[in-house]
Amino acid sequence: MLPNLITLASIFCGFNAIRVVSLDNPTSDDFYRAAILLMFAMLFDLLDGRVARMTRTQSAFGLQLDSLADIVSFGVAPSVLVFKWALFRYPVAGLFVGFMFTACGAIRLARFNVLNSGTAGAPVKPGKYTVGLPIPPAAGILISLLLANHAVGGALSHERYTLAIFGVTILLSLLMVSSFGFRSFKELSFNVGTALLVMFAIGSSAFVWRYSKPQFVLVWLLSFYVLIGLVETVRAIPERFRRRREEQSEPRLPAEAGLRSEASLRSETSLERG
Repeated sequence: MLPNLITLASIFCGFNAIRVVSLDNPTSDDFYRAAILLMFAMLFDLLDGRVARMTRTQSAFGLQLDSLADIVSFGVAPSVLVFKWALFRYPVAGLFVGFMFTACGAIRLARFNVLNSGTAGAPVKPGKYTVGLPIPPAAGILISLLLANHAVGGALSHERYTLAIFGVTILLSLLMVSSFGFRSFKELSFNVGTALLVMFAIGSSAFVWRYSKPQFVLVWLLSFYVLIGLVETVRAIPERFRRRREEQSEPRLPAEAGLRSEASLRSETSLERG
């Protein structure tokens, strides 16, 4: 029951965030409170899986409940917040883009459940990479922008930033349904590359903290995570083409030509196994 109760706490935070901004004219403080609630939802989302693994209570039910919590707290709630905050200035386009974020998040979660369900729907051990941008960091970027906006006195709420917010929302939506590989940090091995990456993240965050507002550190860290996934995907393109050429050049028996296992298809298209 404990992991599921933590998941339900995440759903409550998402529901309450939507309630806070459902007023006719929400203020900057309302958006800030809603963003804080969604930050707590992210905390509960991190805890439920770890508690389930520690107590050895992982189940197919928990996997599905976690996805339902994610679509409420990181799909619907951020879309409503960003629409009420900035996208409302273009009612039709804003409604479409806000729904686009929710829809892409739902598609991403459905694909995640399919790729990470074993026999009888039981969860399998996560790999080094996950397919598409996970919905929590995608929502986290929108949430962190709201927190940063409150820190600078609502300056980001100005109309001149509306198109930029449109662009960020569309980009995050497309990344969620892409086939790009993003690190899951479930099997993080400590080596020289990892150490340099951590040092750079800490140093750059300290720089942002020193010369900007502390709330912009979260914006930077989540954006840096997205950037890592994009860079690693681009670096993997030559290797992928090389493997495809080798597979095409290898002779196959007629029976083998039409058969491809689900595991190999997933490995080729999603970098699920790294």
